Amino acid sequence: MGSSANGVANGVAAGSGGRGVDKGVDYANYFCTYSFLYHQKEMLCDRVRMNAYYNAVFDNRDHFIGKTVLDVGTGSGILAIWAGQAGARKVYAVEATKMSEHARELVKANNLQNVVEVIEGSIEDVNLPEKVDVIISEWMGYFLLRESMFDSVIFARDRWLKPTGVMYPSNARMWLAPIRSRLADHKMSDYEGSMGGWCSFLDETKAYYGVDMSVLTKPYSEEQKKYYLQTSLWNNLHPNQVIGTAAIIKEIDCLTVTVNDILNVRASISSSISAEETRLCGFAGWFDVQFRGSKENPAQQEIELTTAPSENHSTHWGQQVFLLHPPICVGERDNLNINFSMVRSKENHRLMEVELGCEIRKSSGTLLPPMVNKFYIE
Repeated sequence: MGSSANGVANGVAAGSGGRGVDKGVDYANYFCTYSFLYHQKEMLCDRVRMNAYYNAVFDNRDHFIGKTVLDVGTGSGILAIWAGQAGARKVYAVEATKMSEHARELVKANNLQNVVEVIEGSIEDVNLPEKVDVIISEWMGYFLLRESMFDSVIFARDRWLKPTGVMYPSNARMWLAPIRSRLADHKMSDYEGSMGGWCSFLDETKAYYGVDMSVLTKPYSEEQKKYYLQTSLWNNLHPNQVIGTAAIIKEIDCLTVTVNDILNVRASISSSISAEETRLCGFAGWFDVQFRGSKENPAQQEIELTTAPSENHSTHWGQQVFLLHPPICVGERDNLNINFSMVRSKENHRLMEVELGCEIRKSSGTLLPPMVNKFYIE
């Protein structure tokens, strides 16, 4: 993954349902991270990620031989290089950060400088000399949509992809499942420890300096609660931590989806607990993407990249974990009715806010009180 400015025009990035975001602020908060080689290395070391894209390109050379390709957010340039090696006639590799300089050197070192053209700039500002047959991009963020880079890919598709063109990847899905995890206990312990430290701070400040700061206890508690208990966690879960059926909460066709389609992800799903007596500690969200080509020009070999919990094939994306406090005792065949909503943060359109409601019907028929929790993907 590289970076490509999100709806940037005249110094303003419009990527949050029409709200303008200063380009300089957006760069400081987001793009600058991708200009460091250590960050690129982390992604390049993700074997699941690398194998999926490599196989998608080289198992489907017919999509690339003699074709024009646009790599949105090229980063190190690896996808553009593969497209060139697979036989593309021309590859436009667009990168919003100074990582473009490294990408240009890599292209030259691999003798593809006559095929791959690295262009520094945001995709919204770049002018290409022609339409392209393929758009390839590794745009996925945590839980698929964090970072909102997909907006830029949609922009590129609408402006530069030929009517007969294909998207790499072509499809995406978001999943949610109930889990068990000791993280719930750890985070509650951290929160309680923080509040205990606050109480000691109040006593010492009053005793040593004569100032009573207890009026700030409520806002401090809310601040710490958001940090420890309401902020989703990155984790690579083991499959046996998933205690019920996983369900799809969003399906995306990359060839037809619009930005409005992904501004608010809503789903009502159900899950059945498959484990014996255990604790429902929260929910995990992950995604997968598919490389299928298009209906008119299908892939010869479909490839899938999944970030689901795995014993041996974890990814740098991991899963996003939404913890419940306290956990709830559940058993086999208990049914969960879940309402999920995810929108972009008003303060930063690249971050997400989640509302997750759940109603549990025990296998005995008893209906537990419904719960609704708010979480922040930061």
